[in-house]
Amino acid sequence: MDLRDESSRLGSTLRNLSSSSSVFFSANQSPFFSPRSSSCWQPADLSEAACDDGPVPVASTSSDRHNFDLLTSSTNPSTSNPLLYATCHENEAFEHREKPRKVSRSPISNYTPPSTSYNPTRLRSFDVFIGFHGKKPMLSRFVNWLRADLEVQGLSCFVTDRAKCRNTRKHSIVEKAMDASTFGVVILTRKSFRNPYTIEELRFFASKKNLVPIYFDVGPDDCLVRDIVERRGETWERHGGELWLLYGGLENEWKEAVNGLIRVDEWKLEARDGKWRDCILRAVTLLALRLGRRSVVDRLAKWREKVENEEFPYPRNENFIGRKKELSELEFMLFGDVIGDREQDYFELKARPRRKNLIHSWGRSNSADERRRESKPEARSRRRKGKEPVVWKESEMEIEMQNNEFLPKPKPTRRKRAMKVVYGKGIACVSGDSGIGKTELLLEFAYRFHQRYKMVLWIGGESRYIRQNYLNLWSFLEVDVGIESGLEKSRTKSFEEHEETAIARIRKELMRNIPFLVIIDNLESEKDWWDHKHVIDLLPRFGGETHVLISTRMPKLLNMEPLRLSFLSGVEAMSLMQGNINERPSPVSVSEIDALRTIEEKLGRLTLGLAIVGAVLSELPITPSRLLDTINRMPSSGRRNTFLLQLIEVCFSIFDHADGPRSLATQMVLAGGWFAPGPTPVSLLALAAKRVPEKHHRTQLWKKILRSLTCGCSSLYDKKSEAEACSVLLRFNIARSCSRDGYIRFNQLIKTYARKRSVTGTAHAVVQTIVTRGTIIHNSDHIWAACFLLLGFGNDPIVIDTKASELPFLVKEVILPLAIRTFIRFSRCTAALELLRLCTNALEAADEALVTPVEKWLDKSLCWKPIQTDAQLNPSLWQDLALSRATVLEIRAKLMLRGGQFDIGDDLIRKAIFIRTSICGEDHPETVSARETLSKLTRLLANVQMHTSP
Repeated sequence: MDLRDESSRLGSTLRNLSSSSSVFFSANQSPFFSPRSSSCWQPADLSEAACDDGPVPVASTSSDRHNFDLLTSSTNPSTSNPLLYATCHENEAFEHREKPRKVSRSPISNYTPPSTSYNPTRLRSFDVFIGFHGKKPMLSRFVNWLRADLEVQGLSCFVTDRAKCRNTRKHSIVEKAMDASTFGVVILTRKSFRNPYTIEELRFFASKKNLVPIYFDVGPDDCLVRDIVERRGETWERHGGELWLLYGGLENEWKEAVNGLIRVDEWKLEARDGKWRDCILRAVTLLALRLGRRSVVDRLAKWREKVENEEFPYPRNENFIGRKKELSELEFMLFGDVIGDREQDYFELKARPRRKNLIHSWGRSNSADERRRESKPEARSRRRKGKEPVVWKESEMEIEMQNNEFLPKPKPTRRKRAMKVVYGKGIACVSGDSGIGKTELLLEFAYRFHQRYKMVLWIGGESRYIRQNYLNLWSFLEVDVGIESGLEKSRTKSFEEHEETAIARIRKELMRNIPFLVIIDNLESEKDWWDHKHVIDLLPRFGGETHVLISTRMPKLLNMEPLRLSFLSGVEAMSLMQGNINERPSPVSVSEIDALRTIEEKLGRLTLGLAIVGAVLSELPITPSRLLDTINRMPSSGRRNTFLLQLIEVCFSIFDHADGPRSLATQMVLAGGWFAPGPTPVSLLALAAKRVPEKHHRTQLWKKILRSLTCGCSSLYDKKSEAEACSVLLRFNIARSCSRDGYIRFNQLIKTYARKRSVTGTAHAVVQTIVTRGTIIHNSDHIWAACFLLLGFGNDPIVIDTKASELPFLVKEVILPLAIRTFIRFSRCTAALELLRLCTNALEAADEALVTPVEKWLDKSLCWKPIQTDAQLNPSLWQDLALSRATVLEIRAKLMLRGGQFDIGDDLIRKAIFIRTSICGEDHPETVSARETLSKLTRLLANVQMHTSP
């Protein structure tokens, strides 16, 4: 339609309005304002044109706004709608009014055409205007991130690509917004200087002295008039020239706009070379500071300090070798596009051919779809030319994006094929054997590309700990996952609803336009160990800004084929094994090189074993041939990785030879097998290692005397020995250093071998150390590991038999605090209730053992003396166990009240009252408190029965 005809048609429509009407809507009903205004908002996708011709919803009425306020009353207005930004759709609103047609509405809220006019005097102001030009996914991702970060901090934004506004009315609205903005952010690329609207924005904001240029893929030194016009340098050799001629502009105005960038000295914001995070953080900080938002600046400073200290669990491996192709393919799988010098690494990467009805983005379908479309002309008329509606399918059986109209009919008898690797969806899986280097690959990728993400979120993927590790992200995302915030006065949620609500809050933050990199390391199973729910319930929707990177030993994951991690090349493996033998005075002979190759073959070319060999050759003056002979003489154990286990035994022998038969380093490795996966505190590890009993308990008298004489200096020697032992383990690559001071990590293969090799009593020493020295806040994962050994969860046997005298302390100091914190703070109802149930069973078993009659040899000679029980012999212990059981029962009843299981809670609290009444009496405060809980449960149970009865 011609612009003049369109404007005349719109003008005739507007003349029928009131005299105070204008060509704009009122400010309260305009869909072009930042989501800071909760009354009207417009969802859109930045990848589509900011001013496209598709039908869009218009402003809502007062009743719709009331419903929306009720829907979002519990959310923060600054973060309630992160996907919203100002757009230029006002012309479609008028077209909808004049020529009704079917409009695709938002699933969140419905909109109706406004009945009032737009008064330009009521146009609200914006804090930041963001102008950009281009269609590249990387640019759209950057703009989305910048806008979302500004709006999360409470800064209103107007974002647009003016080159996509197709009539004068849309340009008028954008110009009004430019004039009403406090600062103008212009994102500069190589193609920006050939865009007349970018040149106009530069001149406009430079004249108002509020220009904020952001250099995306160019630098300030590149933006010189002479270099651009004369095509100097690699940047302008292709994109330079007399660019004002491309759009019929004036040379003086163009040069004035480019030269104006030189005078903006205080804003040097560069996102070139992938430094997006620093650029956006600095931009938001400076804009907030200029706008007087001091609280925002302080909050960003605290967040930055936290990220710098806690973002990465492990420091970067400075000796990382190889994996160049794997890193390039991971980047292509996640982003679907590359920038910078890494484009030359993709000559071997080919995207898979598209399957029938499979669509990775908006585009034309295959010939089969075309034939099917010809048979349905009415469906073809509803779709835009060359574009098809798509629908996401996420389930255990299928994760793909398919044609919405021609969804294949399910065939139960036909087995579905596994999905191939799909590029650009934001998810990648790496599969490989234990010890091949999956964690190191993911860590190197995170360090290389962390600037493209707001934050790297590292999650341990062990099946028993993945749910807790996922919920631990609340401290980085600043989300409350506690069960108290999920309570509603109208009804009581079930335990499953509480858990789903906590997970949904984390997932919601990950689905904003702010990009995160979620790394799930060593995923053991596709289903959670506690409730057997699929791991996909934890992940954000694929295809968004947040990317997911998973490492696993499983051959297939999420119905996709993971990137199978292969062995290092021969040159890379040899470089990793040689250590510093090339620096020795004598040259390396051919026989020694052959010995290294033999070691490589026998190790199965595992990266872990190669690194240990290189460390041994670097630390000791030993030749490869002698090392090979020493490894072969070690006793073999196990069917898999036999040579690697023999190599580890050689390291243990080296430790014992240096420090004695009971080397602290060796004992720390053996004790580390019983700790939880992930980083382990060195202090707890060393203390547990010292408590491990000897195989032969023969302590000589002179050792006792020496120990008594040196007890005053023992703490100093202990700290020194801990540091030395930890240093030895790190130097020999038996352990991995962590970012947190005083923590190390063992590979899962080494932990498994340590469990098999450890002597009897090692697990008991570890549990005793964790229970007495660990804290719930800092060592909750290791306390859970101790509970697994003590109580026997699931089908696991009880590894450690707890004495009856130890149970009261264990219940009071460990189990109850852990269960309450897990339930209240993280909404993990299933885990907390199972822990308390097993604790109750252990207390009941100990009570039964105490009341069982016992016979002693002395009682047989005294026939007049009756047979007694342990409860009679030790009544205080029996009372402590009984009161501990009553406490556990009461807490279980209160938790059942939170989940709406009033009948179970009623039975539990009655048992607790019976125990306390028998021991403490009717008037004891704890008995009274339990009766109050019973009355509350009885009242709620009666209400439920009254409402459910026919």
